[in-house]
Amino acid sequence: MAKHRPDWQLPDGVTRGLWEYAHAEHIAADYDDYFAENRMFTFDAQVLARVFPPLPAGRSEVVADLGCGTARALVPLVRRGYRGLAVDLSEQMLDIVADKATEQELPIQPVCANLVDLDCLAEASVDHAISMFSTYGMIRGSHHRQRAFAHVHRILKPGGRFVLHAHNFWFNLYDPGGPWWLLGNLLQSAYSRDVELGDKFFHYRGVPQMFLHVFRLGELKRAVARVGFAVDDVVSLDVRRIKPLPWPWLLNPLRANGWIVVCRKPDSGPSTPVDTPPDYQGDSISPTT
Repeated sequence: MAKHRPDWQLPDGVTRGLWEYAHAEHIAADYDDYFAENRMFTFDAQVLARVFPPLPAGRSEVVADLGCGTARALVPLVRRGYRGLAVDLSEQMLDIVADKATEQELPIQPVCANLVDLDCLAEASVDHAISMFSTYGMIRGSHHRQRAFAHVHRILKPGGRFVLHAHNFWFNLYDPGGPWWLLGNLLQSAYSRDVELGDKFFHYRGVPQMFLHVFRLGELKRAVARVGFAVDDVVSLDVRRIKPLPWPWLLNPLRANGWIVVCRKPDSGPSTPVDTPPDYQGDSISPTT
């Protein structure tokens, strides 16, 4: 992928900020060191270890890490017997993944691709998929996110698991300046076709105008259900994202920092079309969804 592109040539769902992030050499070079002490990743690994136990001898299953970064979530699964497919927009990140695979003799195949356009992966070609660190929130446009989710459903084998993390829209109530951002976003999304409810732009690690869509719980559940997934489990995260939310039954959509959602592709059923109807505009607002 060419590093320098005008805005009109950016891939579907990719903002200028995300493109610059994916091609920033300093981001990839110190990614592992930057997050080395982040306890959130430790909790992610615990959840993934529960969903994907070690495989028995002689059994082989492929896990696709969608938006893998440097494969910090994928490597532990591969060490437990899975084969890895590392998918990311950043060639710099994937170079690091390839180095890890070579040095540690791990069966991981890097693939440079945009999650909105995964036609390079065949239907029912992977057993499971993961996407941590709010990767699908980095895709701009509800129709593009729906296409991306539909691709995950398409490439999974029947019965396959899909585990993803997302941030909570309503948790901004507790951040400094968050209530004002919520009010502004509510007004902008009501009057502008260019801004959806939950769209955020911010400066991140030297990259201006980084984009992130923060979800409401009902919105996220409907998005994955719309393409054919069943939701098996929702792990609600506490304020620091390092353990489960206490009393998750109490105002979960308002209190959780975010969620790790465990989805499953049913064993049978009609195939899911990748293209989302062009008139799809996302979900309407409700404080409890």
